[in-house]
Amino acid sequence: MLQRLYIRDFALIEELEVDFNSGLNIVTGETGAGKSIVVGALKLMLGDRASMDIVRPGGKKAIVEGIFESPTHEAFKTVLKENGIDIQDSLILRREVSSSQSRAFINDSPATLSVLKEVASELVDLHGQHEHQSLLRTETHLDLVDGFGGLEGLVRSYEDAYREARNIGSKRDQIASRERELQQERDLLEYQISDIDSIAPGADEEEELEAERRKLANAERLFEATSSLFDLLYNSESAIGDLLVRARNELQDLTRIDGGFEAIRAEIASAQISVSEAASFLQDYNSRIEFNPERLEAIRERLIDFDRLKRKYGGTIASVLAHRADIAERYELASDFEGVLKKLNQEFASACEQLSDVALRLSSKRRSVAAQIEAAIVKELATLGMPNSRFSVQLTRKEDPSGWVTNGGERLAAGPRGIDSGAFYVSTNPGVEPMPMTKVASGGEVSRIMLALKSILAKSERMPILIFDEIDTGISGAIAQRVGDCMLELGRYHQIIAITHLPQVAAAGETHFKVKKWTEAGETKTSMVQLSETERRVEVASLLSGSEVTEASLRSARELLESRPTTTPL
Repeated sequence: MLQRLYIRDFALIEELEVDFNSGLNIVTGETGAGKSIVVGALKLMLGDRASMDIVRPGGKKAIVEGIFESPTHEAFKTVLKENGIDIQDSLILRREVSSSQSRAFINDSPATLSVLKEVASELVDLHGQHEHQSLLRTETHLDLVDGFGGLEGLVRSYEDAYREARNIGSKRDQIASRERELQQERDLLEYQISDIDSIAPGADEEEELEAERRKLANAERLFEATSSLFDLLYNSESAIGDLLVRARNELQDLTRIDGGFEAIRAEIASAQISVSEAASFLQDYNSRIEFNPERLEAIRERLIDFDRLKRKYGGTIASVLAHRADIAERYELASDFEGVLKKLNQEFASACEQLSDVALRLSSKRRSVAAQIEAAIVKELATLGMPNSRFSVQLTRKEDPSGWVTNGGERLAAGPRGIDSGAFYVSTNPGVEPMPMTKVASGGEVSRIMLALKSILAKSERMPILIFDEIDTGISGAIAQRVGDCMLELGRYHQIIAITHLPQVAAAGETHFKVKKWTEAGETKTSMVQLSETERRVEVASLLSGSEVTEASLRSARELLESRPTTTPL
């Protein structure tokens, strides 16, 4: 719900802050008081393009900010996630317009106008003459049928089956389109596989061979160096090992005289052991040195083969092996193209069979739900003063010789939402065939149709906030009373903000605001305040009798207010 609306320096509004409640919020005011200014501010916040002349004279920039309780439906969460917006308990939409620029913010972070519109479209449905009317968008009609009938589970099953068929079909089509290419590629792939397999390099073989090559190429140097080092440490007249033994023995004698020599004696003893171990390693290494020119030549030749493969297939042995794995799959496909394609055709046929089953069940359910909606809305329109109305949910299918869904001998086109296209048609006059809702000419008729649709589809409609801008134009009396009752009932499922001039609608509200205009120091200003029960009775009376409130109009206002039904938001 919209918890708070803040407006500053917008048209005639210097500063305005309003806290809205759940249920039905009524907004009234004299003609020209500025109700349209408040609506304009709301539209700006919802993403309408800004005109630079909306900034109040003397103000630097116009600001409109709304604080919303975040909806919980998944579509809203998805929109936030897709646009990198954190999901919080509250959501703040803000527009700032100056003489040079217009900026939008979501939760105090800059946002593009398109993102603001996308987020706002999941929050608010603003019903004016022909603006922000979600039910006039044909693309929403099928969703509303599904929601009304509780068909979400069946829709998800269809979407899963459609996705599976689409993926298999796409893979099959891609392979079929590559038939000639794959056949031409087969010989090249066969050569490359043979070329790599003739060498068959191991993943770590190059490093191992390089290490072995270095040792074989430097065998003489290694032999001489290890021999010389062994002599130096252990096998010459002045070998380091012998000198350390002598030093160790001398220090042992000194330690018996003075214990202070113990530490250095231990260091020398440790050094003597280390030298002895080093000498043993050198002697063993020297004994294992291999002089094998034939093996050295074989290694060099294999490394040359490795270099050739690396130059041809990616620069490293790892890339050579990766290329081999990749072309193996392509070669298998190219070698058995017909077999692979046959298998995919079988898988696609099976997927289409499953798709057909769920698509036809979903389509049948939709037609049953559509009949329920039609009857309910015709009945509701009659109570709203449109007794001759006809309403039709037209669900159509499209034949397609290559369609994925089979119904007997008929093949039907399948889309992401099913085999049906849905559209709402209406006729409000006898003898006139129902037409698409977008072609209904009368703004008043459109508004009442919207209200009827909202009343019937309220439980399934996920839009949390509905704003009605004088949709009750052209009605009065008992019909006006019924419009008020409809809005009040809608308030059980949505937050409603209704701008009205009808006392019957105003009396139905649970919270009442009044837009006022006055002149101060030669400057015209507009404000909006919540009315007390006493103030509200006077306001409803003024709507009944005009600017002069009489005792009779006050009594009538009291009767209207006391007769309104009570509801509890769900």
